Amino acid sequence: MYMLKLILPGLFFVIVFCSCTEHADPADKIITNANIYTVNETQPRAQAVALRADTIMAVGSVEEVMAFSGETTEVIDLGGKTMTPGLIESHAHIMGMGYNQLNVDLMYVQSYDELINMVSEASEGVPEGTWILGRGWHQDKWETQSERRVKGFPTHHSLSEAVPDHPVYLSHASGHAGLANAKAMEIAGVTKGSENPDGGEIFKDVSGNPTGIFNETAQGLIRRVVPAQNEETDTKALELAIAYALENGITSLQNAGADFKDIKLFKKFGEEGKMGIRLWTMLSGRNDSLLNVYYASGPEIGLYDNFLTVRSIKLYADGALGSRGAWLLEEYTDAPGVHGHNVMPMEDIRRVTFDGLENGFQVCTHAIGDRANREVLDIYEAAFEAFPDKATDHRFRVEHAQHIDPEDIPRFSELDVIASVQAIHMSSDRPWAIFRLGERRIVNGAYVWRTLIESGAVVINGTDAPVEPVSAIASFYASVTRQTLKGTPEGGYEPAQKMSREQALKTYTLWAAYGAFEEDIKGSIEVGKLADFTVYNQDLMTVPDDQLLDTQIDMTIVGGEVLFERSE
Repeated sequence: MYMLKLILPGLFFVIVFCSCTEHADPADKIITNANIYTVNETQPRAQAVALRADTIMAVGSVEEVMAFSGETTEVIDLGGKTMTPGLIESHAHIMGMGYNQLNVDLMYVQSYDELINMVSEASEGVPEGTWILGRGWHQDKWETQSERRVKGFPTHHSLSEAVPDHPVYLSHASGHAGLANAKAMEIAGVTKGSENPDGGEIFKDVSGNPTGIFNETAQGLIRRVVPAQNEETDTKALELAIAYALENGITSLQNAGADFKDIKLFKKFGEEGKMGIRLWTMLSGRNDSLLNVYYASGPEIGLYDNFLTVRSIKLYADGALGSRGAWLLEEYTDAPGVHGHNVMPMEDIRRVTFDGLENGFQVCTHAIGDRANREVLDIYEAAFEAFPDKATDHRFRVEHAQHIDPEDIPRFSELDVIASVQAIHMSSDRPWAIFRLGERRIVNGAYVWRTLIESGAVVINGTDAPVEPVSAIASFYASVTRQTLKGTPEGGYEPAQKMSREQALKTYTLWAAYGAFEEDIKGSIEVGKLADFTVYNQDLMTVPDDQLLDTQIDMTIVGGEVLFERSE
């Protein structure tokens, strides 16, 4: 006898079985009639899984797994839907994801005029003097450019005219630059005489007047006068970010930097059972007080039933390619004499790298340009030589590893350094990146995922959200097609660097888990691992390339619990 319960019209059914011949060790839940890619080489495909609490207890055919059903077993019939291990976002900024939804989201604007209109609308009905904040604009992606530009960036004048009475600060999509209006610069005390800070630049016009663009560390001149976030807004931002991740099939997220305040909030969510996704976070490498506290106490691993881990440190070697802040060995092709910025003193990166390794912490360093990648690899190598006993399984990472000199590509494998890439950046940036680097550097060293993999390096994948939407589907598509989201060019950019679909899936599952020392508990569908799964509306491993972006997340399961279901 059985009873049917509809979960989603036309999609899923839950069946509660009542059986007189119950398995000696019945499952709490069974997921069956599925097209499962396990990412387990010894059992690559399956049809069903049985769960006990938050753990997988059986994997196999429908017949094999249904033998674990009992009187109280809940059964979810996927009706042939595709399921993989839960997707792991390898590099995102969780609080930024949430605040991007609380503030003005400029990710999809197509022109400066559209940006101004959105900010003007946001200022309506808001008391004068209230800060208007936003993020996501990228001038190289606009369909039409502003009339007044300096170094390829818009100036503040039109924005200041439209919104004169509210201070405005709008972060670039990369997070490595920002646009301020006149009111914001007035409050910050930025004038014609203001000097550039180390590692940053205040853009100025031919007369020496600030244009409103603040690059890299110069952003601190504005950010220091922006009102501080509070516990209420932080809580709302984290709730929004968790929901956003689950909607996109993300079951685990590797957070690229946190301070005392962030970690306190994460622990509060963990204690209250509100985390939803499994959060693995890096410590801010710029905060010596934070680091010293953790050096004294050590990493925190698997808190709250594996919903929070703190074991890594985030450092920054350079800026972003879009703002010409990426640190290059040779000058920018479209900006003679410009080599980018080293945004954190290399002696500080060296000190924290050595201290982190000595104290048992993984180090993850942002490096986009080829000079930054080389400098970071040099420091890593020196640390491994200084502490050989600590470096036997260090899993140090280079975050982004976007543009690498060909001489340095083999060093990732030789040093066992993980390349934490964001394939979607290639899709978004490649049309204009060639103007920054030129064809030779693009072909030989930019977005060279396949070369890294074939050299023996571990490559993991993500989106850098909120720089990009936290869409694993879009990044998967970029990984295997090397095309923009509009499907151009035919055959993809530098097609020899395409990942296979199997490789792309591993970058979001098993290899991503390895990048966090978590491959023993997640990343593949195997007995004894956590019951984290992502369910899709179509088979993303076999559909034609031009249909991949039609893939939708139908269900996100974390610890055996359905935390997101797509409605019709």
